[in-house]
Amino acid sequence: MPRLGHLRATGEIEWVPMETWDAIRARRNVRAYTAEPVTDEQLTRIAEAGWRAPSASNRQHWDFVLVTDRQQLAELGTVWHAAGHVASGAAAIALVLPVPVDERQRLLDQYDLGQATYAMMLAATDLGIGTGHSSVGDHARARAILGVPETHEVTYLLGVGHPADRPLRPIKRPNRRPFDEVVHRGGW
Repeated sequence: MPRLGHLRATGEIEWVPMETWDAIRARRNVRAYTAEPVTDEQLTRIAEAGWRAPSASNRQHWDFVLVTDRQQLAELGTVWHAAGHVASGAAAIALVLPVPVDERQRLLDQYDLGQATYAMMLAATDLGIGTGHSSVGDHARARAILGVPETHEVTYLLGVGHPADRPLRPIKRPNRRPFDEVVHRGGW
């Protein structure tokens, strides 16, 4: 049973972390956020989850830029046609990689970054905070907004904030392909 919070004697709701399985089932892409801020402690915890993610040969080529400045968030919302939600979030995390030297490095780094992104998304969900990922189309603009050197690419953005539409709770009937069509046992 998810432990999504309880009332203190003062009438305030205290956040109680979810079980891992509940966080996996509750995580969804959130693209509309309330005005409630995300604390520095929460944002740091989310970033730490990415920092702790697995990486091929422990290379950790990633860097994460935490953004809370309203002007930067607004500007980042313009670097991809589907990044508008970043502008309305309490924060964003820019996921940065070095420009790859070859296709193998690109593939390894992208895989690693996917693992780091998902770790951050689960950590955020555990805190009751929503995330929504976005690609970056205008790499030069994203670099300029964040002061990232030309040796690196701002590869993805992760909008961060409290969900505006509904709280994060385990989804009973996710919009997924049927499990038995996706999972094969012992062969195709």
